[in-house]
Amino acid sequence: MSPIEVRPFRRSDRDQLTQLVNAHAAAVVPGMSVSVSTVLSALERQPGEFIEDPWVSERVTLVAGQRDRIAAAAHLLRHFSDERAGPSARGACEIHWLLFWPVAPAGNPCWPDATEAAGALMAACIRQLEGWRVTRQEAGGELPVRGVYGVPEQWPHIRALYQRAGFAHTGHTEVVYLARVDDLPRPAEIPVEGLSVRRAAGMNGTRLSAMLGEDVIGYIEVETFGEGERLPRHGGWADIGNLRVTEPYRRRGVASWLLGQAADWLRLADVDRLLDYAWLEGTDPGGQDYADYRAFLPAVGFRELTRTKRGWIRTLKGT
Repeated sequence: MSPIEVRPFRRSDRDQLTQLVNAHAAAVVPGMSVSVSTVLSALERQPGEFIEDPWVSERVTLVAGQRDRIAAAAHLLRHFSDERAGPSARGACEIHWLLFWPVAPAGNPCWPDATEAAGALMAACIRQLEGWRVTRQEAGGELPVRGVYGVPEQWPHIRALYQRAGFAHTGHTEVVYLARVDDLPRPAEIPVEGLSVRRAAGMNGTRLSAMLGEDVIGYIEVETFGEGERLPRHGGWADIGNLRVTEPYRRRGVASWLLGQAADWLRLADVDRLLDYAWLEGTDPGGQDYADYRAFLPAVGFRELTRTKRGWIRTLKGT
């Protein structure tokens, strides 16, 4: 058994940590990876999360070293316990993500199994969470990578580790989808007479609105990747931030037409892959029922990549 050292992250760990992040990301979204600078930036803050990031009062990154290798790593967050944090996070702390190498070649003394290192790291994480004396302990897998969050089904080793540590899934499940832009529909006919498209900046990317005169009867927002990168690594990727059609015009081809308009726009930006997301059951906080949307996405060229479980809670003693 190789000795295991659990310690705070050092800048010299950055390359191995990025390899660990990218290996887990690529198991969920094909070819997905991020740069060292993106990983390092995410350890300090998440500027894109302008609502929730200011709620964080403390950040700790721990690694488990084994034979000069980063075998496991975790990023922990503590939230303010007062009005500086939103009600949903107030007084809580979380394992924002925890990763470890799940397999090793049998009988190779130079390549030790990382399971015990992961266990030692988890024990250190629990000590840190308990030392913060908060009211709630949570866990997840929110990597600084688009489409990779929660605990995806491709990470059974992470799920098992969380469960052994007392975390249970109490939240919801989301489905992550991928489509090639060239496979998206390009309706030859306008679904509603007089329909036109108007482009503007939206809440979650570029908004393409379906206009009937001066009335907006639907819109789609698409956002290309590349934030936090001096030289963007994912110019060929985007995701759907919103796709909405008003009730009187649903099931009339407007959503497919909007998707075709977005596809034409994304091709001009050399984007060839598009991600989207849907809850597996129930409705999201915005009130959208995803049953019809989950049926719509495969019909227009999307394929399911993963199902990921969000909302892991550890029961505290005395609660």
